[in-house]
Amino acid sequence: MLVPQRRGKFMWIPLESAQNHAEALVVHLGMSGQVLLRGPQAEDVLTRVRLDLEHPQHGAVRLNFVDQRIFGSMALDALVPTRDRPSELVPTQVSHIARDPLDVHFDEALFTARLAGKKTTIKRALLDQTLISGIGNIYADEALWAARIHYEQPTASLSRPRVRALLAEVRAVLTNALAEGGTSFDSQYLNVNGQSGYFSHSLNAYGQQGKPCARCNRLIVREKFMNRGSHFCPRCQRLRLRLRLP
Repeated sequence: MLVPQRRGKFMWIPLESAQNHAEALVVHLGMSGQVLLRGPQAEDVLTRVRLDLEHPQHGAVRLNFVDQRIFGSMALDALVPTRDRPSELVPTQVSHIARDPLDVHFDEALFTARLAGKKTTIKRALLDQTLISGIGNIYADEALWAARIHYEQPTASLSRPRVRALLAEVRAVLTNALAEGGTSFDSQYLNVNGQSGYFSHSLNAYGQQGKPCARCNRLIVREKFMNRGSHFCPRCQRLRLRLRLP
């Protein structure tokens, strides 16, 4: 049975090939991409790719890839073995993407070891898709707030228990966000039924600058970070050690 799979913002559907080589239909959702299964004559505004299909039970159906901001893509790609589980296949354009912490095969010990060997800071590491996937700017800020870790904390300074605690908070944040349909701030970020995600009502750090910390009542601060921003509590998330570059 060919089951749709995903890693990070990539989704793919393995295909049966008459040429006897493994390939898949790969979708990168970008910032606002959606894959919509519709009736055979259905039209969606901002459709970038349309596939007319024949279902063995339901007959003719239409698959529309809709992407308002045009950062996403849909294409055929070859499947190759993963580095950690050769029996598992992923598209070539996904092979460099690490597993996310909700993946049953996520290797916590390997992640911790790689983190300790990095000369970087923890938020940069969380956003590095070759180390760990599935964590964007919002969820990084939320997990770091929950774990009481400053975003500029050097990765090599974090003990194994602190990394373990951080991963637990990352998993909690991702699980809660999934349960609430993600985080929507405007009409571009909706689910396939056109509904907004409600995790924005549960945010403790991201976008909360100038508001009191839910834990200690100190005002949340926003600082520039990689052309974006980092939100944190200066009391709960104190920087313990600065990274010294050679």
